[in-house]
Amino acid sequence: MIDFQTEPSRYRHWRLEFDGPVASLVMDVNPEATLFEGYELKLNSYDLGVDIELYDAIQRLRFEHPEVGAVVLKSGKENVFCAGANIRMLGKASHAHKVNFCKFTNETRCSIEDATEHSRQYYLAAVNGTAAGGGYELAVSADWIMLVDDRRSGVALPETPLLAVLPGTGGLTRVTDKRRVRRDRADVFCSTEEGVRGKRAVEWRLVDEVVPPSAWAERVRARALEFAAKTDRPAEARGFALAPLTREIRAEAITYPHLRVVLDRAGGKVELTVLAPEAGPPAAVAAAQDNAFWPLALARELDDAILHLRANEPTLGSWIFRSEGDAALVLAHDAFLEAHKAHWFIREVRLYLKRVLKRLDVTSRSLVALIEPGSCFAGTLAELVFAADRSAIFQGTRNGNAAAALRLSALNFGAYPMGNGLTRLQARFHGEPESIERARARVGAAIEAEEADALGLVTYAYDETDWDDEIRIMLEERASFSPDALTGMEANLRFVGPETMETRIFGRLTAWQNWIFQRPNAVGAEGALKQYGTGLKPVYDRNRV
Repeated sequence: MIDFQTEPSRYRHWRLEFDGPVASLVMDVNPEATLFEGYELKLNSYDLGVDIELYDAIQRLRFEHPEVGAVVLKSGKENVFCAGANIRMLGKASHAHKVNFCKFTNETRCSIEDATEHSRQYYLAAVNGTAAGGGYELAVSADWIMLVDDRRSGVALPETPLLAVLPGTGGLTRVTDKRRVRRDRADVFCSTEEGVRGKRAVEWRLVDEVVPPSAWAERVRARALEFAAKTDRPAEARGFALAPLTREIRAEAITYPHLRVVLDRAGGKVELTVLAPEAGPPAAVAAAQDNAFWPLALARELDDAILHLRANEPTLGSWIFRSEGDAALVLAHDAFLEAHKAHWFIREVRLYLKRVLKRLDVTSRSLVALIEPGSCFAGTLAELVFAADRSAIFQGTRNGNAAAALRLSALNFGAYPMGNGLTRLQARFHGEPESIERARARVGAAIEAEEADALGLVTYAYDETDWDDEIRIMLEERASFSPDALTGMEANLRFVGPETMETRIFGRLTAWQNWIFQRPNAVGAEGALKQYGTGLKPVYDRNRV
């Protein structure tokens, strides 16, 4: 089982160092500490285990260190920044693992960019050696890249000539969309094994500055302090430690305090039941800064469950979301998040919920939401309904529970944008602004089946006579379709409207890298990934597809 839970005392590949308002994330990969057997993580190359630690460190910097305004990504090894994803690992990994690995890696890079843009915790990359492939992709996720000018250090995306795969996946997109590298220069860059170094790297906008070795340490610190001075994070605020999750994993279920996950392997599906808080929010933000604060606890539990299911349960293709509890308490927490949104901690909780919902958006599973009597799909939890590919609401009462209802809050109208920059309601009602305004007018109200259907907030409304059969048929039909076709269909339909760097990254990953990782030119017996390091040239099928 791949476990996404860790903490700094268990890190084997990263160190966190602190100097006032500046933190350093030092990459010092232990070659022997691999996630699987059969390869070594030489030259600061990485596998999923390295990135799990990186993601954890980024989260802790945001929540545990409000005093930190700038983070420097650096290497703990001489003459190498990061050699990228480990080639031996990629050559041995299953197709599903390779694609999931690329997806998690890119989500982690996006979280770095989110920290810079929204948490005002600025990331800089201090490249003191070779940054190749995923190593340059890590650097380019930072807001500022410094390269030591020692005639050896450089940046490269060499995947096309060496491995026959898409260069860096997200790195390729960031070169053009974020760094604004000219198209022809990007073509040269991505076709050159040795990459680019020195002043040319600055001229081509691949890095922001080159620094002589004699001034390296001093310049890196000065630049980090310059960025830290721009933050609005409170230097005197109290952070708090993210405690280990309370979690029980059994063969057929995973249980958290606010989330139940039931695995139906025979049916190829998972039921995820989200539980409402048992009490209202605290009276003050200071009391909310606790691991038991419901919105934070829910975000962490959902995050862990999504990652666990992606990595460890690839055949469970349908995820069914249910909810239980008092919707009024969910709305009370939403009101608290909205009232205190300027506070650094509440801002981080809202941003975390946003990122978890985004992770759901790019998950290659069929998502279904069932709104039943006793459910609490309100405000933040209603986002699960709007993220779903299909949703159904029960019409009437059942088992003594009040009629099923959907409830909206202010957070549904801007707090949780998707990767395309739209809210899920904007994506749902693309080109129908009047539908959004009709929904906005019902904020706080209990929107029962007939009205929810009329407002377009659900796909189906069924009464007790039809509910069980119609839901069963819908899920059985879904399970009968090709998972490959569903992945492509869902990825296309979920993201309407404007294209962004983020949608391009995950769109390319879903389509192009997914396809390339199955092609014999990359993964065949004589493909580039298999032949790398053997001294033998790969054999390519020369047909253009």
